[in-house]
Amino acid sequence: MTAPAFDARPTASEAAPRPASSGIPDPAPRHDFAGRAAAGRAARVNAPRRSHAGWSPPADRPDPVSLLEEQATTRVPELVPIRYARMLVSPFTFYRGAALIMASDLSGTPASGIVAQICGDAHLSNFGLFSSPERDQVFDVNDFDETLPGPWEWDVKRLAASFEIAARYRGFDDHDRRRIVLTCVAAYREQMRLAAKARVLDAWYDHLDAAALREWFERERAASRIGRKQLKRSEATLAKARRRDSVRAFTKLVRSEGGVMRIAADPPLIVPIEELVADEMSRADEERIMRSLLQDYRTTLPLERHPIAEFDYVHMARKVVGVGSVGTRAWVILMRGRDDRDPLMLQAKEAQPSVLERFLPPSPYENHGERVVRGQRLMQAASDLFLGWQRVTGIDGVRRDFYLRQLADGKGAADVELMTPKAGLLYAQMCGATLARAHARAGDRVAIAAYLGGSDRFDVAIAAFAADYADQNERDYDAFARAVASGRLVAADTE
Repeated sequence: MTAPAFDARPTASEAAPRPASSGIPDPAPRHDFAGRAAAGRAARVNAPRRSHAGWSPPADRPDPVSLLEEQATTRVPELVPIRYARMLVSPFTFYRGAALIMASDLSGTPASGIVAQICGDAHLSNFGLFSSPERDQVFDVNDFDETLPGPWEWDVKRLAASFEIAARYRGFDDHDRRRIVLTCVAAYREQMRLAAKARVLDAWYDHLDAAALREWFERERAASRIGRKQLKRSEATLAKARRRDSVRAFTKLVRSEGGVMRIAADPPLIVPIEELVADEMSRADEERIMRSLLQDYRTTLPLERHPIAEFDYVHMARKVVGVGSVGTRAWVILMRGRDDRDPLMLQAKEAQPSVLERFLPPSPYENHGERVVRGQRLMQAASDLFLGWQRVTGIDGVRRDFYLRQLADGKGAADVELMTPKAGLLYAQMCGATLARAHARAGDRVAIAAYLGGSDRFDVAIAAFAADYADQNERDYDAFARAVASGRLVAADTE
């Protein structure tokens, strides 16, 4: 067997490509704040804020089921039915797996021409808590598989629609759903305007940490905007996230076999590597290859002297993760530090081309793992110390890109199943403001703020879009469910 190869070479410049601007004035120099604001206001000519309202499918709209089938061709075949089963749970879980469908739809919607590094899949479940390298808890966007330079409006529309869809799933009435979506978009607009007026470094360093969250929750409780029960639930989420780390993941996933640590099998959700490549790779080959790959991965990490150097490879297994990501190759890697009581769990996740690349200029990075990592480092207030990338040639001879990070490092997220209207308002405000902070770092905050302005015109337009797109999502979900019922798609739940 040929040892997997890894290419960690720097690729293209970090300068983001700009889509055609359709007459939008060229951006002003970064130090010309007045010029940047003027460019933002001028963008309203080509894309008035009210033009973002509503959604109706064009006559030549691609079949959503066909788009899902196209995606399945590059995924692990035996895992695709698990993906479909998870998407089949509800219109909201379908939406989580429908990033390509929505990217196709968004490509025909109005855009200001102001480009930012965008998440590409900014639904409400892709926000949450995690630990910074300084071990503080931070609330931020936490999924960047689809990140690419593109219209910032696409992220706002995907986030707003996710709140409308989740609120419908929870049975909220029309009034509550509209309030939640308007709150989300208003929080984005107001935070972006604050960032545009802030001192430069204040805008870059701005973030929402656990201490600020606790103060915010207390203010909301004092103002009777949330109840005591919701306050306690929020505090419990913070505490639970704090306890989630590599050690906790280790206790759940790892067993001792004959005095040797191994990731326990739970097929098809967790399959140890030796069960996948039993005929092609010996244990000695596995260890030699993995140590070589991890050594190369180290070259992509942000510190010259990095703690990864003190850990040694022990074992790995394929693990099914998420909803939309199911079927892409994801691995958990067990590392050992001083002894067996000093473990580190890493996740290596396949990075395929962004769903946005069908509709926007391609990534400047040849390696899609690097695309994910570069975008994440730009958009997040603080990124995982172990965030890096690698390229591997598998036993099937196919070269694939991966990004690596810690597994379950202080992570916590909102539970849609428990969301109330008051909690939805609070969470919408958190997510809207957080997305604005990410775009303020990764785009032109001054131009975006000037485009948005001080009125609620943009908020109202996006709320109308979210309501109409939720209707479209329900139609797509119904078509998806019919495809499963007819046997066109196979859904197999293993949980």
